[in-house]
This record gives sequence, C-alpha cells and structure tokens, in this order.
Amino acid sequence: QLVESGGGLVQAGDSLRLSCVASEGTFTDVNAFTDYNIGWFRQAPGKAREFVAGIDWSGTNDYVEARVKGRFFISRDNVNYIVYLQMNDLRPEDTAIYYCAGDLNWGRLVAGLTEFWGQGTQVTVSS
Repeated sequence: QLVESGGGLVQAGDSLRLSCVASEGTFTDVNAFTDYNIGWFRQAPGKAREFVAGIDWSGTNDYVEARVKGRFFISRDNVNYIVYLQMNDLRPEDTAIYYCAGDLNWGRLVAGLTEFWGQGTQVTVSS
C-alpha cells in the first residue's frame, strides 16, 4: 500500500515535507512503482478532495496546481520508492488531510480515479 508521513501541526509560514512510500506489493506488478505516476491530493473538512501536485513515472515531468505553485514542490526517488511533497510558507487554508495516489494513466490520476491510495496524513496550519 501507499503510506504517507510527515504531516503535523505547524504555524503559518512554516514548512513540511510529506513522504509517500510504496511498500512491496503495492501495485499489481513487480517493480511497478517506477511505472506509476504519483500524485498528492488533499481534503479539507467539509470540502471535496482536490488534486495538489503530480509527478510522472520518470520524475522528469511534474505539475503543481496554481493555488500552491511556488510554495509546494513534488519530487520522487525511484531507488527508494518514495515521492515527496515539499510544502513551504504554509497557510491556514492548506489545512487538510493529504493523500498520495498512483496510476499508470496521468489523466486518471489527476481526476482522482485511481484505485491506489494511501490512508492520508493530517496537516494543520495555525495562524
């Protein structure tokens, strides 16, 4: 399964780095982590889940939503099967549960239609 970590309670302006680790057997194919595009989503209380950032299987191409662009950065380590979300200058509106997800198809990933999800990690930003 995908396992997120790194969340916590911070003050506005602080930084956090979230990690998404794919344990062996997460995907249906051996060595599949390096085949999968990985994305980060978040869901705030009372709001719909939203796509935040994604990175393709190679790590060459990434996309960060405009609302967090310039503050959030996504990267991946295909040797250790980890995808990171570096979050800087955090704001109270960034408070949410953050989830990572993976899919072979980029469009399906961004739409949140993948079947591979983590359990989420809570990020709370106080003002």
